[in-house]
Amino acid sequence: MIRMLVPAASALALLAACGQNDNQMAQDPVDAAQDAASVPVGQMSAATLGANTVEGYVTNAAIGDMYEIQAAEIALERSQNAEVRELAQMIRDDHTAASQRMQSIVQGGNIDAELPTELDERRQGLIDNLREAYRFDEVFIDQQVAAHQEALTLHRGFADNGDVPALAAHAREVTGPIERHLQRARALDQ
Repeated sequence: MIRMLVPAASALALLAACGQNDNQMAQDPVDAAQDAASVPVGQMSAATLGANTVEGYVTNAAIGDMYEIQAAEIALERSQNAEVRELAQMIRDDHTAASQRMQSIVQGGNIDAELPTELDERRQGLIDNLREAYRFDEVFIDQQVAAHQEALTLHRGFADNGDVPALAAHAREVTGPIERHLQRARALDQ
């Protein structure tokens, strides 16, 4: 019995050691697929409901800002790349300012919309994937390109179609920083 336990225990220990690296390597492709599946959902949401209704715009813009701030904070903790950290700092600063302006507009303007206090399931999944990413900088940059494309669709759509002047002005105002973030993320993706 003991002769069987020693080789079995050794085999399990070897498999566990190998499995750690395999799990880390296998995790990113699964997360990349999940993140990629999120892209068309986000674009469709931004182009339809988000860009065409006050509640949809406020909700999507606020959740987008929350996601960006959290993702940037994770990047500032995890990335060792100075350019990625610089982009993350810019994203955190700009989206924090945008979030504060949105909150001020909604709370002070008799706007019939509630500001969300937590991420939706899709963006929470992106944050979870980012926290666990083995190749962090690649995952962060890929997510930022997709998120900023989605944000541009949302804000441009509401700026063109929104019927609340203060919110439409906000949408126009934030497109500049979002475009700069997207350009930087794309440059880092090269």
